[in-house]
Amino acid sequence: MSMKPRISLVTLGVDDLARARHFYEVGLGWKASSASNDAVAFFQLAGGMGLGLFGRQALVEDAHLTDVGRGFGGVTVAQNFESKAAVDAAMARAVAAGAKLLKQPQDVFWGGYSGYFADLDGHVWELAWNPFFPLSEDGGITLP
Repeated sequence: MSMKPRISLVTLGVDDLARARHFYEVGLGWKASSASNDAVAFFQLAGGMGLGLFGRQALVEDAHLTDVGRGFGGVTVAQNFESKAAVDAAMARAVAAGAKLLKQPQDVFWGGYSGYFADLDGHVWELAWNPFFPLSEDGGITLP
């Protein structure tokens, strides 16, 4: 029996949960789930996915890891939008809330439009408009 290809929840380790939750609520305009508490914050995403924010040290301990630092871990999180203007507006909102602009949104070699920011804990987000991945009504993508 093989596993179905799916991601249910992405959890980001954060230094200050209250600060991170505030950034995602104010900076991105997301609403925290009622399942959130003082130890973890959850956000419902399109397509039945969720995002979790969990204290970095608590996550290290829970997963039995050794915290190897705060450098780029080779992972980005992406959010697709319906237009270039929507990408620009989302980037402006994130930066105004304290995100670090890494790459101004721009036309890119693959035919879309994207830019990058780092959230308050250094997690890298790509905001993109991709004409090859049309968005469903709930904001999800279907790969060709």
